[in-house]
Amino acid sequence: MLEERENNSIKTGKSLIKEALNDLHNENPAKAKEDFNSALNCFKKANSVPYISVCLSFLGLTDYIIDKNNYRNSLALIHDGAYMADYSNNITAKLVNEFASGSLCYAEGNDKVALLHYENAKDYAHEEDEFSLSEYITGRIKQLKRGENFTAAVQNDPIVSLVKIGRSITALTDINVLLKVIAEETKNAMQADRCTVFIYDKEKDEIWSKVALGMDSQEIRFPASKGLAGYVVKTGETLNIADAYNDLRFNKDVDLKTGYKTKTILCMPIKNNNQEIIGAFQVLNKANGTFTKNDEDLLIAIGGSASIALENAQLFEQQKQLYREQKELFESFINTLASSIDARDKITAGHSQRVKLYAMLLADALKLDDKTKELIEKAAILHDIGKIGIRDSVLQKEGKLTPEEYSHIQEHVRITHNILDNISMSKDFRIITEIACSHHEKYDGSGYYRHLKGEDIPYGGRILAVADVFDAITSRRHYRDKMPIINVINILIKDSGTHFDKNLVDVFLQISVDKIIKVFLTENHHSFKQEDSEKLSHYTLRDIYDFSVNENVNSEQKSIVDLFNYYYSGNIEE
Repeated sequence: MLEERENNSIKTGKSLIKEALNDLHNENPAKAKEDFNSALNCFKKANSVPYISVCLSFLGLTDYIIDKNNYRNSLALIHDGAYMADYSNNITAKLVNEFASGSLCYAEGNDKVALLHYENAKDYAHEEDEFSLSEYITGRIKQLKRGENFTAAVQNDPIVSLVKIGRSITALTDINVLLKVIAEETKNAMQADRCTVFIYDKEKDEIWSKVALGMDSQEIRFPASKGLAGYVVKTGETLNIADAYNDLRFNKDVDLKTGYKTKTILCMPIKNNNQEIIGAFQVLNKANGTFTKNDEDLLIAIGGSASIALENAQLFEQQKQLYREQKELFESFINTLASSIDARDKITAGHSQRVKLYAMLLADALKLDDKTKELIEKAAILHDIGKIGIRDSVLQKEGKLTPEEYSHIQEHVRITHNILDNISMSKDFRIITEIACSHHEKYDGSGYYRHLKGEDIPYGGRILAVADVFDAITSRRHYRDKMPIINVINILIKDSGTHFDKNLVDVFLQISVDKIIKVFLTENHHSFKQEDSEKLSHYTLRDIYDFSVNENVNSEQKSIVDLFNYYYSGNIEE
């Protein structure tokens, strides 16, 4: 029983070490330290000297990664690990200790000592490599021999590049950005001068990319039968060319046009999970020498992550395109519905569009998020769709309505709700329905048709209430002219807290009048002089009201009121 518990502790401890190494790969050394300590406790319970040594060596390195000021403590832990590794004479313990010692020396600038430790670790790794450190060790030896400092070595670490590319799978959905990330990280991992990631467009039988590192970032597109990338996509072969100019498949014209000198090339297909070719890597000019079999293996590993990322990004792009098409169809549909009311009710033609514009000015002033603004915008366009069920004799009557006629026209709100509720397909559309059919509700509860009160009225409905009334009394009708602006603003102020949400009226009156006038002008299609627009942009509806009611205005303030009324009246000399 005791032996079984010890074996379980060792098994758990090894698992924790692997988790800790993943934490280090993912640049989370604090979590790695926690896992190494947990593993250490497991090995202490099992009295496993070799793996206690492993934990001490890794903990020393992790402490240093967390804070270089921990150097002395890190060195002491690694020395303790070395003693226990020698005592147990365990290959894994010696390998990890030499690796940790080499990394500490490398980071401190002791390159010659670091190289000795890494070479020892490499020898141990040939016998046993339980924690898959060979790639790291081989990479570090090459980097030391090239004279790279530790920071550059970490940045160019193949494993780090693999981790970064793996993160891109979930972090990026823009395919152009994703291509750049994969190409940049592949270039670093391969220690090459350039990398381009090509996508195979099967429908057009073309290869394209927006990545050409070292050149301007622009779209490259050519037939899939052309070039080395095309050859790789069509045949599925990997091309590892040691001397580009002595290979007949290489097109020298590209270098002639760009002035670039291609020496070595590694070109490999990118395959998805179904082993279908979806693109190709083209990596140019290995930093030192030619591309090796290890480079090919690394590119295959990168390709596994890249293919998932690229397919996800392409799927996301297709979904976005489908959404755009559906959105265009939906907007066309609701605009057609709104136009059907204009066709029946010539008196208020354009009303829904202007209500939408006023509602959007208010929404912008309130700094509402884009999603909320979009819902209110759609509700504004559709808010009067229920008038389709109102008798022509009432809808098109020029003059005062009888009580019976007024009661009938009030029914348009209920009809609006019924129409929109019947075509409701999503949660968002239900919100649009609720906003659209509440634009005649009043803050004190005396509105229609549900007699909602205060904040029970949807926020978007309260915004539409202000926009709807403002447009109704500032628009010209066949049977009456526009209401003077001072009377319009008086109504908004007087009915704040009863008809309207006072906070919304206060914000509406602070909108600059150049924006208000631009909505007025949609009614008669007159132009707005740039200098007049600039001048009026410094004043609000509240200013116009104050200047109008104040007997002691100066000439500048009076000229602003006159200029506003010039455009408001619509009697503009073109």
